[in-house]
Amino acid sequence: MSWQIDSSHSQINFTARHMMISKVRGTFENFSGTVNFDEENPTHTAVNIEVDLTSINTRDEQRDGHLKSPDFFDVENYPTMKFVSSRVEQFDAHNGRLYGQLTIKDVTKEAVLDVEYAGIAKSPWGTESAGFSASGSINRKEWGLNWNQALETGGVLVGDKINIEIELELVKQAQTEAA
Repeated sequence: MSWQIDSSHSQINFTARHMMISKVRGTFENFSGTVNFDEENPTHTAVNIEVDLTSINTRDEQRDGHLKSPDFFDVENYPTMKFVSSRVEQFDAHNGRLYGQLTIKDVTKEAVLDVEYAGIAKSPWGTESAGFSASGSINRKEWGLNWNQALETGGVLVGDKINIEIELELVKQAQTEAA
């Protein structure tokens, strides 16, 4: 069954260490995709998400501009990031792990997300929605996001580990009958 992302009730967020002492939080404002969620057998679920990298927001215009530059995402040449699932591992009725291919710039590598299924609810307008939370981390350097600067006190300006937190509300799409 195909489900569409309800972008007004969904978020893709990240955190990265800044100067090794604090965390910078950011979000991607624009993304889209579909989830073919198999309610009877969640391991058959397929996910395809595309993120508009130009929509990055860390609440600092100068930092956002640097993240969009060739030092990081190079949005002029690579405006999107894509995630396409390859398999789902189910632990119990509400928890599992989603494996997939994450493409940033011209690099595609496996990324893994721990997923929590919150259930299905029917809206007052007659639609059905499903909720999911996902989290994981990647090493940004594995995707060619290598820019950094050494600090005189030791360490670096930007941490390599990027934590990812996703909240998705999906709306079930009406099935179309074969002609």
